[in-house]
Amino acid sequence: MASTDALAHELHGLVRRLDVAAERILRTAHGLTYARYRALLAVHELDGPSQRELAESAGQSEAAVSRMVASLVDRGLIEARPGGGRTRRLALTEQGDRLRADAARTLEGRLEGLAESVGVDHRALAGQVRLLTGALDRVAAEDVTA
Repeated sequence: MASTDALAHELHGLVRRLDVAAERILRTAHGLTYARYRALLAVHELDGPSQRELAESAGQSEAAVSRMVASLVDRGLIEARPGGGRTRRLALTEQGDRLRADAARTLEGRLEGLAESVGVDHRALAGQVRLLTGALDRVAAEDVTA
């Protein structure tokens, strides 16, 4: 097996296992799925997205995001405000922002601890991940313009 094949396999396995671990950590500590945490995070980062913008950001269908938004509204974690026409703009409630921040601290703490437990400096690892992400973004941009 070529080293690039091994790297691709290892990275895919790591991402899959990180998703499963994040789901378990967030469900146990906060009663929150990883997908709903990512939605809260996206609403926070996008600063008032529409449901369509949230769906695009999450790489999910608008129907799936609509169901998730309804659930988060029912839990009092986000609110949907009129945004002109039929568009609704999403915003975190105070409770939703607190849960997002608490969940982020929990997840970061556990993943930093995991990295440190095997002798990996979590700051250096985060830097390497940012480099790879930036490289992938550049390749994707080149593919679009080619």
